[in-house]
Amino acid sequence: MPGVTGLGWPGERLASFQFPDQVMRGTPVNGHEDLSPSGSYRVRNALAAAGSPESQDVTAGAVREAVRSGGDYMPPEPTAPDAPVVVPDAPISAGDTPIARAAEAAVGVRGATQRDQWPRPKKCRIMTIANQKGGVGKTTTAVNLAASLSQHGNRVLVVDLDPQGNASTALDVDHRVGQDSVYNALVEERPLSEVVSEVDGMPGLYCVPATIDLAGAEIELVPLVAREARLSRSIDQLDRENLDYVLIDCPPSLGLLTINALVAAEEVLIPIQCEYYALEGLEQLLRTVELVRGHLNAKLKVTTILLTMYDGRTRLATQVADDVRSHFGDVVLQTIIPRSVRVSEAPSYGQSVITYDPASSGAVAYAEAARELAYRAVTA
Repeated sequence: MPGVTGLGWPGERLASFQFPDQVMRGTPVNGHEDLSPSGSYRVRNALAAAGSPESQDVTAGAVREAVRSGGDYMPPEPTAPDAPVVVPDAPISAGDTPIARAAEAAVGVRGATQRDQWPRPKKCRIMTIANQKGGVGKTTTAVNLAASLSQHGNRVLVVDLDPQGNASTALDVDHRVGQDSVYNALVEERPLSEVVSEVDGMPGLYCVPATIDLAGAEIELVPLVAREARLSRSIDQLDRENLDYVLIDCPPSLGLLTINALVAAEEVLIPIQCEYYALEGLEQLLRTVELVRGHLNAKLKVTTILLTMYDGRTRLATQVADDVRSHFGDVVLQTIIPRSVRVSEAPSYGQSVITYDPASSGAVAYAEAARELAYRAVTA
């Protein structure tokens, strides 16, 4: 994709493993001279700084003696010179403790106070969350942004347009076979208001579930008239006076279901995983958005890009984030969603991470992203 540079792919040479005493600076590797310091050289320096060979021999001898004696002999612990005991000062504020900070973050995420009420848009914002690459966080983003917005005074409808029904699972909405779902609205033209379910325990949050029936909807939609606009007509017939956001969760493809979501929306939110493969399909998605805008929905535009699954331990994640920001500019949210085990665990309990563990790094990050989204609606 134009504008995505500096990732260092391909061209990096991977040297085959050699034992430390066989690898020296300047040793040819695969026909090329390796000019970088060898790994064993750096390892030896680190070991030399960590301890002397004499201390390592004593430790090894003690271990061997313990093994021979069957564990009866235990080597004496090394003694250290007496040093003054340092007692850390107690925090001045009683709230300045790790537990207190976690509790404060949890309260802030859950929006327990009036000062945490976020501004509501002047009219309902219809946003499609799309990326044809799977596993980049589309459903996770839709569910957690919706949960965070609803907890801060906004009324949100999540339309699950993915046949897997993961968004319905995460919101604990029934989506068994035979249940009324978005399939009935698309194929049978049932009013969307008849298939909307309120999410338990989350005032202001609603969901249109998806069932496995939706897997065959693309084939059933082919012979229908204006098949690309079926979802758009359903949303237009819905009374949106009491809604602030409609978030449409798309399947990982660019088929008829995703086209329906793009035609129905005015904004596109693209989650991008901070890895190289996530960038390869981005050009095709943007081309599809342009085609839809030119022929089916002139109001459609990409307004938000969210970087997800960021791993700060890798240079690649930082390079991808920097390249995306340099290419797309202010469209990219300042908040980056880190990798978090809690985010993955939450759906198994039928919850978003916002309610499952509000003090976790993933919950705090999604809350900040939702805050950005809410305040951008005011300044736009």
